[in-house]
Parts: sequence; structure tokens; C-alpha cells
Amino acid sequence: MWKSVVAAIAFLAVGGSAFAASAVNKDAETRTLIVTEGGGKTELALAAGETVEFCPNGCFVTLPNGDLEALTGSETVEISGGVARIK
Repeated sequence: MWKSVVAAIAFLAVGGSAFAASAVNKDAETRTLIVTEGGGKTELALAAGETVEFCPNGCFVTLPNGDLEALTGSETVEISGGVARIK
């Protein structure tokens, strides 16, 4: 029985990070997203061409144009031409 419990915990720990949202900056300059998660705000600066994973448990993100979007943790935010699109 303990083996089953340990296996389930390991599966959840590994599987949880697979559902993080990602952001990709296709622009030639740094772009910033503001991530609100658990009541705290963090600036997420993405260098040109950079891709990062964030928001594994859902969050709100303020896009470069000021729009606020809710993420569940499975989306991709793609920034191109200074405009962010959620896919």
C-alpha cells in the first residue's frame, strides 16, 4: 500500500509542473508581464526570444497592453509585435 501512495505522490509532483502556463517573446526587445498569483504581484521580464514557464496553479496576468487575463496554467502567452495573444 505504501508503494502505491508514494507512486501517486511522485506522479502528482511530476505531473503538476506539466500544466504550467508558458510565455514566449518573439520580439527583438524585452517584454514584461505582470503575474498576480496568491495575492502577490511579480514582474516577469522576457528577453528577446525567451520562453519561460510560470503560473502552475492558475493566476492573473497583465499583458503589455494593460489587459488583465485569467490563466488556468495550461495556456501559452505569445508576444509578437508588442501584442500578447493567449493560445
